[in-house]
Amino acid sequence: MARQLPPVRRVITAIDRDGKSCFSEDGPAKVHANPARPGMQASNVWATGPLPCPFDDPDHSEEVKGIMPPPGGSVLHVIDYPPEPGDPAQREKALAAMRERVAKAGTHPEPGVVRHPEGPHPGMHETATIDYAIVLAGEIWAIMDRGEKLLKAGDVLMQRGTSHAWSNRSEEPCRVAFVLVHATPLRR
Repeated sequence: MARQLPPVRRVITAIDRDGKSCFSEDGPAKVHANPARPGMQASNVWATGPLPCPFDDPDHSEEVKGIMPPPGGSVLHVIDYPPEPGDPAQREKALAAMRERVAKAGTHPEPGVVRHPEGPHPGMHETATIDYAIVLAGEIWAIMDRGEKLLKAGDVLMQRGTSHAWSNRSEEPCRVAFVLVHATPLRR
């Protein structure tokens, strides 16, 4: 089994009563495990209300129940992707089980999200957001309807409302930070 990455440290700044900058919080972000994908963890590190938001807007991450940011707002997710099985037969079995779980859960799990489990990977989905995906540790394949690219630590991908999935085909976990900003979907 691959090692697990340490918790995401969340350091938050503020302005004190004297108008001076200060640190208001320093500690681990709350972790949400995904029972359907052992080893996968997500932390909603911070979320804003509608943009532009005031500097003293409180954290809205507890309002985030799925992957979408609050309406008109943004959210920072950090997700740890465990390796998919290396053995082709085991990998196909795991992906088939994922495809079945996603199909049973429905293709519209929350407003602004559409899943496409019949696509090139059962994790295919699209969101009504502009996303900045920053690979922090490890490597991961970004999968589109047409094509895939290997991203490594330090790489950044801009996701613009397109159908996509993520596949960790390495032997180590991969950590990706995602900033999702609410956007107007394309008319198709």
